[in-house]
Amino acid sequence: MSVEQPLWHALTAYRVLTLVYALCLFVYSFDDYDRPFGAAAYMAVLTVWTALTFRMVSSAERCTRRFLTGDLAVAITGILLTPLVDNHDRIVEGTPTLPSIWTAGAVLGFAIKGGWRWAAWASSVVCAANIIERGGFAQDTVHMLMLVWVASVAIGYVVEVARASERTLARALRIEAATRERERLARDIHDSVLQVLAMVQRRGAAIGGEAAELGRMAGEQEIALRSLVATGLITPPRGAADDRIDGDGDGGHSEGGDGGDGTDDATAPASSPAPADARPCLPEDSADPCDLRALLAPHAGSQVTFSEPGAPVILPAAAAGELAAAVGAALDNVRVHAGEGARAWILLEDEPAAVMVTVRDDGPGIPDGRLADAEREGRLGVALSIRGRLRDLGGTAEWISAPGQGTEVELTVPKPAVKTKR
Repeated sequence: MSVEQPLWHALTAYRVLTLVYALCLFVYSFDDYDRPFGAAAYMAVLTVWTALTFRMVSSAERCTRRFLTGDLAVAITGILLTPLVDNHDRIVEGTPTLPSIWTAGAVLGFAIKGGWRWAAWASSVVCAANIIERGGFAQDTVHMLMLVWVASVAIGYVVEVARASERTLARALRIEAATRERERLARDIHDSVLQVLAMVQRRGAAIGGEAAELGRMAGEQEIALRSLVATGLITPPRGAADDRIDGDGDGGHSEGGDGGDGTDDATAPASSPAPADARPCLPEDSADPCDLRALLAPHAGSQVTFSEPGAPVILPAAAAGELAAAVGAALDNVRVHAGEGARAWILLEDEPAAVMVTVRDDGPGIPDGRLADAEREGRLGVALSIRGRLRDLGGTAEWISAPGQGTEVELTVPKPAVKTKR
């Protein structure tokens, strides 16, 4: 619903209430009019007009410029008709005009529809009509008209600000949705295409000959593809010695496996994602319950120890799949950056309000500032494969590391609220 829609609803109610007020004033002063039946005729027209146009002020689409002009004309007619039907002494004393405060509804319609400029024009016309009706610039008349003018212009300005804010919010929501989709696609590309291209580049350089040329081309394509999915400018390639993706000499597993493909070494820890036949409970976007233990158990191997609770750890299938993929990315980091002989431990904890998975290794650790540097350089492992997944689940990912003391990654996902039956 538009932010200005409540204003249209308020204007609809205002017109009805002010009509009732004007009718009460007319009935109360009926005997004081010089031509009471002329005043009654106008009040009848005003009542019929308000009733017939009740829906016209319920939304911006119905409230057209032609209607606003006619509405203002009805109000101006009532103001200018007042000296013809009312007593001159009553007019001098400041008696309300025939439409009374109903007139402000016509001005407010201009303010909500067209902003402060339309409001200024309509209120100026009403001010001129009231001055003509009083026959001069009476103090009380000027005071009342200035209030109407200032109030209508202020409301028009607020409406313009509200519309601008609504447009900004809609644009921000579109950008956020596009960014989330971009990050989702980037995660998929990082976990598959980039890893394979990186493997081809390294294997080709190791084999030599025609394979080296193929590896060089794969490395160039990998860098070009990374520039499409990473934020910011892509840094120049650093050469085959640096694996073109992640510095092997940085001493820590900091970039989320951008330099690994998941199948680089037969002696590496068994950290590839669980095979499809071991994770049948992962339909896309499914909220069906799933035991997270079944998705993490395939990671266990000779160099990876998996510790789990004795009872099932239940999460929605989609959330469990994303958390398992983040664990796989963390283990890829161990394989690529901590060295072939590094050991890893996975600890699964089922807490009352959240599920926590800790991935720890005995590698060389991460130097200070290395994670931030990797993200600025366009590497996607930590930023998207791990942090992005946890953020989309409403969880967190924390790194605890010191050079020479290994690295610990804590992945926390909140449990969905349980609906209780009443």
